[in-house]
Amino acid sequence: MPKLKNLITIIFFILFCLQQTAWALDIPIIVIAPNKSPKSYSSVGSSVSIIDQETVENSNTFFLGETLNNNLPGMNYFRSGGHGTISGIQLRGLPKRYSTVYIDGVKMSDPSSSDNSFYFSNVMNSSIKNVEILRGSQSSMYGSGAIGGTINIYTKDGEDQNLNKFVVSGGSNDLKNLDVSYGDSYNNHSYYLGLNVFNTDGISAMNDEVSTNDDDGYKNKSIISKYKYIFNDNFYFKGNIRLSDSFLNYDEVTSGRTDKNNSTDDKELTYGLRLISDFGKHKNTLLYNYTDIERATKTYTNSEKDYYGYRDSLNFIGEYNFNLDKKFLYGFDHEFDKARFQKDWPTDYLTSDEAIYSQYADFQFRPSEKVYSTIGLRRDDHTTAGSFNTGRATLTYVLENNSKIRSSFGTGLRFPTLYDYFYGSSVTNKEDLKPEKSKSFDIGYEKYFQNFDANLIVSIFNIEYEDPLEGWQSHGWKVKNADAKIKSKGIEIASDWKFNKFLDFDINYNYNDTYDGADCDDPNVGSTSCIDESMVRVPRHSWSILLNYSKNRLSHNLNFKYSDEVRDYGNANNNFADVILKEYYLANYNVNYNVNRNLDFYFNIKNIFNENYEQAYMYSTMDRALNLGIRSKF
Repeated sequence: MPKLKNLITIIFFILFCLQQTAWALDIPIIVIAPNKSPKSYSSVGSSVSIIDQETVENSNTFFLGETLNNNLPGMNYFRSGGHGTISGIQLRGLPKRYSTVYIDGVKMSDPSSSDNSFYFSNVMNSSIKNVEILRGSQSSMYGSGAIGGTINIYTKDGEDQNLNKFVVSGGSNDLKNLDVSYGDSYNNHSYYLGLNVFNTDGISAMNDEVSTNDDDGYKNKSIISKYKYIFNDNFYFKGNIRLSDSFLNYDEVTSGRTDKNNSTDDKELTYGLRLISDFGKHKNTLLYNYTDIERATKTYTNSEKDYYGYRDSLNFIGEYNFNLDKKFLYGFDHEFDKARFQKDWPTDYLTSDEAIYSQYADFQFRPSEKVYSTIGLRRDDHTTAGSFNTGRATLTYVLENNSKIRSSFGTGLRFPTLYDYFYGSSVTNKEDLKPEKSKSFDIGYEKYFQNFDANLIVSIFNIEYEDPLEGWQSHGWKVKNADAKIKSKGIEIASDWKFNKFLDFDINYNYNDTYDGADCDDPNVGSTSCIDESMVRVPRHSWSILLNYSKNRLSHNLNFKYSDEVRDYGNANNNFADVILKEYYLANYNVNYNVNRNLDFYFNIKNIFNENYEQAYMYSTMDRALNLGIRSKF
């Protein structure tokens, strides 16, 4: 039966797939993520998706991770409980630590965490302008960690339209949300300020159904501010700041404990300063970025643990445009990470730091009328691990004005984290730890069908990385580079079909075949571990359908999502034996009523059929939830 269900799913998508994010017929789409510089989407050789402001706002979700989860191929999103609990995004079947995330050009990750990855737990939809998701190994442009891909998030600025608005909403679990924003542009100045306040009583994250469980409340206050000043025709300044202050009651993994004391009080502060000189053909950007993340936690015994991590980054990007078809981009990155965290044993606190010095170059050219190409190289010098090179090459062949074949090959790396160097008993010789290294290849076909007003994107990909950093028993519980390979290959299909002027369909399908050598090649693996060779929390099959219907002042959208069964790690409650989490179907509904051009009412139902499912072992997901909101411009 599962095989028949999957076959029907594939056939359905092949019949209906008439795409999602290809370029429009007359309006050129410009993207930044593939090359750190504006470029026409039609000439991009990498797999990239764009989520625009309209899609974000019409989703009427509160967290960006949920919006991306409903609108993208090649991505898996998970959350261990209700709002504000640990969540992550996996690109192309790889763990979240193998994708880099940027907000307004500032690299987002927590150096004090064990894997130096970024959790989407506190990223709200408020103030988001658009998101670009770049898939495949992109270390030649984005450095360490960009093995599965890169997510670039851009917030609104004072030069955008309809900035002055407020949104008030409330719903299940005593949820309350307030969004206020204001911005303007005049003379040589432009500015933007966005404020978001979110509160909910939450749900009990652990689903062991014991009397000690309680609801896990979550509060988040965030501010985003941007400013631009134009000195003259050739020089201008940009600055941006983001502050998120959140508090979460969370549940311990161990069943039966009283969880009322468990909490984490997190503060995320990032800002970026950039000076740009633009002389037409020659443009230079000098950037200073800063990230600071602090976590004050309490355990079930009410004992306190504090962590902090920060990053200073000085970057330079230069570009020279020979002509419309030929561009040379070059730059350097100087990244300094420092963190204070608690070791596993002995459990004392440690402060540690590392730096990476990088130089890169990227040449974009057009060998013939229908062919676009890119070649890029990068050198990263890590203060402990040493120097390593990465590269990429892309090729795009435009078949006609409305279709193209694209392909890309890239190498990636991920340096050891600060935590890796001091896991358990300290590594005897830190210089022995090598970075994890990847190779990525994909090929895709994209077409716009003018007669149907529909688009189609099909991508086939293969990613492998080696030298995984693992603390196996055979390593004496020290982190070392394991002799194992991790593999992920698959197919991504995305579609947007405008059936008529009132109705359109967005359709996504993912097939992921993964092999987790980091777990399954462990010579000491037991019979209860690695019961499936795939990566944890990555479904083999998943799909989503979004139906949008708008007429007069009413707009409706209905979203269906399917996720196949997945392997997950066990915990102390089952002696750490691997488990299989069951497949699930979700349905969400949203309606928006436009009173006038300045006032909207909206209502949505999440998890209509009250599906009981898990995205992480023993952790609950949201039951059916209702939300009602008002959006007003002023």
